[in-house]
Amino acid sequence: MNYVVVDLEWNQAMSSKSSVFNKLPIHLRGEIIEIGAVKLDEDMKPGEEFTIDVKPVYFRRMHYKVKKITGFDKDRLAQGVSFPEAMERFRAWCGEDVTFITWGCDDQGILEQNIIIHDLDWDWIAGWINLQLIYNLQTGGDKNQKSLASAMEHFEIEQTRVAHDALGDAYNTALVCTHLDMREGLRLYPHAGEILASRMPNFKPPVENNAPDALAHEYYGDFGSKAAAFADPRVDGLACPVCGETLAGQRWVNQGDMRYMNLFFCPEHGAYLARVRFRREPENESWAANKLIYEADAEMQSFYRVKASQARRRRAHGARKPKTAPET
Repeated sequence: MNYVVVDLEWNQAMSSKSSVFNKLPIHLRGEIIEIGAVKLDEDMKPGEEFTIDVKPVYFRRMHYKVKKITGFDKDRLAQGVSFPEAMERFRAWCGEDVTFITWGCDDQGILEQNIIIHDLDWDWIAGWINLQLIYNLQTGGDKNQKSLASAMEHFEIEQTRVAHDALGDAYNTALVCTHLDMREGLRLYPHAGEILASRMPNFKPPVENNAPDALAHEYYGDFGSKAAAFADPRVDGLACPVCGETLAGQRWVNQGDMRYMNLFFCPEHGAYLARVRFRREPENESWAANKLIYEADAEMQSFYRVKASQARRRRAHGARKPKTAPET
């Protein structure tokens, strides 16, 4: 088994309504512009490194936020190789029977989407490990996500590489591996979610659950407010999980406890319910949003309509009308 720590940087569309989406088979969240990776040796320590810049095809204009964070400009983008060529080189470098280690789970989804739009083979990228879970297991954490910077600070790892650079972040993630018992972490990894859930302050032992499974679980962070989160199309909008079509939603209904839900409809594939729960990140005073997407059966649709009508009745009786994007 080859363990490869990988990090990706990607550009975004300038608008969720950009005409570029008409050319794509799916609603692309981001187009990869840089791949950085570090192999772990037999002792799970950093070894050989790989980095490559990728020239985007669809999101060719740098989003101002991405440019500010990564330092990428149009000249550097123009010098990148095509995504198929980058993946061919990356696959050859990785070797056979590879498992990827990432900090968080966004990179997996982005890589899969980019492979889809270029119609490339993706059987070889089946193995993924979210190092955050192992870190939380071994440092007394729970299911709350931690930043890579906080993990480096915890282990007193000196920042010697540039942050928000794909190779730099991959290397720093590999350094975190050296401070963990990776063999034990990999052994417990299939049960990490259950173990971490049991450490949550309000944990209750699981009971028989007949609720449908979520089609997708997405996480977005580093927002200045809940309103800023809802201004982000990744939080506010929804692409059909089947065809990728951008769907029209009803309205976000406040369920209390920083939970909101909305109903979306695809003309071809039916209704979907999106649930968003906000959390305040104490380490940097930012807001994070956990988003769950369900196929909405008749019961779910009825539940949404009841809650939405209750909210309307409260406003009719003189309560202050809530904004679609909640304030902090």
